[in-house]
Amino acid sequence: MIAFDTNVLLRLLLNDDADQAGQAQDLLDRAVAASDRVLLPDIVLCELEWVLESVYGFPRARIAATVRRLLDAEEFAFTNRAAVGRALERYASGKADFSDYLIGESATLAGATTTYTFDRVLSRSDGFSRPR
Repeated sequence: MIAFDTNVLLRLLLNDDADQAGQAQDLLDRAVAASDRVLLPDIVLCELEWVLESVYGFPRARIAATVRRLLDAEEFAFTNRAAVGRALERYASGKADFSDYLIGESATLAGATTTYTFDRVLSRSDGFSRPR
């Protein structure tokens, strides 16, 4: 298995630099040809959301659709596909960042009963609490 950093994934998705996009596609094609997969670590997905929103101005729905396509693609592997999927569903309908929801889902998987946050909006979401 190989893994992609955020900048490689962005070139693949956006094709905004033809040379680098071609290199990224070649890496993906070689992995698929070898019956291998490409790991997209959680932090890469968090950075992806941040860059697509803050740099490219993508709306939440487009970012969610992009991450959904990645999740549905067999050539990609994830630290925990189910946690990413649950975080994505919460992000698509919520107000917090994707990274916030992924933090909560990862904490729940690790056995945490709640994730404490000072974020007032997030603290009202299932699985989160505000310190008192």
